Amino acid sequence: MGIALSAEQAQQLAEFSRLLVRWNAVHNLTAIRSAKEIESHHLLDSLAMVPLIQRFAGKPDARLLDVGSGGGLPGIPIAVACPGLQVTLLDALRKRCAFLTQVRLELKLSNVQVIHARVEQWQSAPFDVIVSRAFSSLRDFVGLTRHLLGRAGVWLAMKGPAVAREQIDLPPGTAISDIVRVDVPSLNETRNIVVIAPQ
Repeated sequence: MGIALSAEQAQQLAEFSRLLVRWNAVHNLTAIRSAKEIESHHLLDSLAMVPLIQRFAGKPDARLLDVGSGGGLPGIPIAVACPGLQVTLLDALRKRCAFLTQVRLELKLSNVQVIHARVEQWQSAPFDVIVSRAFSSLRDFVGLTRHLLGRAGVWLAMKGPAVAREQIDLPPGTAISDIVRVDVPSLNETRNIVVIAPQ
């Protein structure tokens, strides 16, 4: 996928996978259970967003929000691959935030912040990029997070084939600027990263 990872970063991703398997047995963080499927359906799928994130958030003080982070996807793999990026993981469920906090501590991810809140009620300094992988429809994703995006920021949503139906239903003042098809190794599914910008 054109992403260079150090041995330390690869080890961090492997440890994240182990933590996800272990916590998932008790807390039901994801429907995917096996380590092999976590690698293809979660880790590689999340890392597929990295080249676009580096394009839109390449400055040293760039900030990214992973809204509805759940088990830390795509936020944790992105934070590992982009250590200079400030990554905020936001989720409304306390048990998920407990897991994310444990991951941050065990992987020593100093660039990660975990927030337990409902996105529509949370206030923060603006973000350069807001990402989502399985949060909601595009309309809800953009509408609920609009107050958190910087003036020159973008939303990036990982979607499957349903994107063709959703793209006509965005809040006023926003538009799809690009749809990037990505090929994820070991994942035999259509994946699209939808780039949405304010107008």
